[in-house]
Amino acid sequence: MDNTNENVKQEFNFFVALLPLVLMIAAMGITVVWLGQDPHIPLIFGTASAAVVAMIHGYKWDDIEKMMFKGIRLALPAIVIIMLVGLIIGSWIGGGIVATMIYYGLALISPALFLVTIVILCAIVALSIGSSWSTMATVGVAGMGIGLSMEIPAAMIAGAVISGSYFGDKMSPMSDTTNLAAGLTNTNLFVHIKHMFYTTIPGLIIALIAFFFLGRQFGGTGAASQEEVTGMMEALRENFVISPWLLLVPVIMILGIVLFKMAAIPALVVGIILGFLCHLFVQGGDLGAAVGALQSGYVIETDNQMINDLFNNGGLQGMMFTVSMTVVAMTFAGILEYSGMLKSIMAQIIKVAKGTFGMVGSTIAAAFTTNATCSEQYISIVVPSRMFLRTYIEKNLHSKNLSRSLEDGGTLTSVFIPWNTCGVYIYGVLGVAAWEYAPFAILNFTVPVIALILAATGIGIEKITDEEKDSFIRKYYSDDTDEEAIDPV
Repeated sequence: MDNTNENVKQEFNFFVALLPLVLMIAAMGITVVWLGQDPHIPLIFGTASAAVVAMIHGYKWDDIEKMMFKGIRLALPAIVIIMLVGLIIGSWIGGGIVATMIYYGLALISPALFLVTIVILCAIVALSIGSSWSTMATVGVAGMGIGLSMEIPAAMIAGAVISGSYFGDKMSPMSDTTNLAAGLTNTNLFVHIKHMFYTTIPGLIIALIAFFFLGRQFGGTGAASQEEVTGMMEALRENFVISPWLLLVPVIMILGIVLFKMAAIPALVVGIILGFLCHLFVQGGDLGAAVGALQSGYVIETDNQMINDLFNNGGLQGMMFTVSMTVVAMTFAGILEYSGMLKSIMAQIIKVAKGTFGMVGSTIAAAFTTNATCSEQYISIVVPSRMFLRTYIEKNLHSKNLSRSLEDGGTLTSVFIPWNTCGVYIYGVLGVAAWEYAPFAILNFTVPVIALILAATGIGIEKITDEEKDSFIRKYYSDDTDEEAIDPV
């Protein structure tokens, strides 16, 4: 891990390195839980605490500024996507696309099976396009509307959306985190995906069973009567042009990603343009209203309060809370990462790695810690992969055990950290805070537990021979290794 200032003489003691994180979490608890305020100020307090600790250890302010800016640069791709998501929500609401998805969802989906259905639907879409974020911004937003109209608690709906979206993202060969975990550990992509079956498929099955039983309470007339559903559908027809042709918009976006291998940003732009055109030519909105929906979100006033709550949403400005929180979180993360504090924390975690269970447990703990300290799921894969790969190989553990553990502990647990970019994004898109949906993000907390059970029993753990170990070390760690592409193990 690189330091901005190479002349720093003092290394960080573990407890000193941990101090800014402890102070930030304490401030977060007081501010968010007790005072009921937003988490930005505690993150700024954490950044200031980390800066003071770094300066005491010899860093100058210029060095600290560079660390913060490097942290922000890591989040720039995510920030761009967050802003585009605000535009796509505004254009899809204005274009009647979200209303159409909710309308047909109400007509076709039974309240008792809604949670199971939304898990499966989000899983299929995310598996197809390789993006949990895009899935949550489209299918997830519509799913929230359908579920709320059935009087299902928002936290349950969000948990089902997250469980399905992250399953599909994790198992998709087009997912950036999946490719990152495989690439950084020198593991073949499809070997990596196949190895994740051991933990992720059981996690999905458990989630589906849990949501099946949770959903049964909403199957009767008390929770969501037919009159309420009918009233919601009538209100949708009164305020939007409802047409199955509008469903072509999400289909076109998904096909663009699947068939034409479009990246997330161009695909989102296509979705925004199509939604904007639907607002003008299908819904009959004027140009000013269509542009306003992109900038400030769609605005509607009806006699149906649920319609008002659901559809006064989206727009670039609506995502500025999320963008600002991401920027603040990454200033904190930048200081921890580039000052060496995170390295000191990780060094203590890796010391407990004894045997297979210790290695997998330490990897999951390190990935989760990085999610909490650096506020970015990509770093939770990058940093532990650099620290653990050689140790796995030297203990005769196949690299795919590491790549799977990185996803189990990094990709999936990012949603539980309110100040992580994933937690912030979910709050901005679905409107549910991390501490509310956490008990219902069943797949996300089940999979790491399954991973630990498998590590303890040895099931699903593949080892390599001494010859394979020596060959791997010669290829990737010998001084004379050239830069030519080498087939991963």
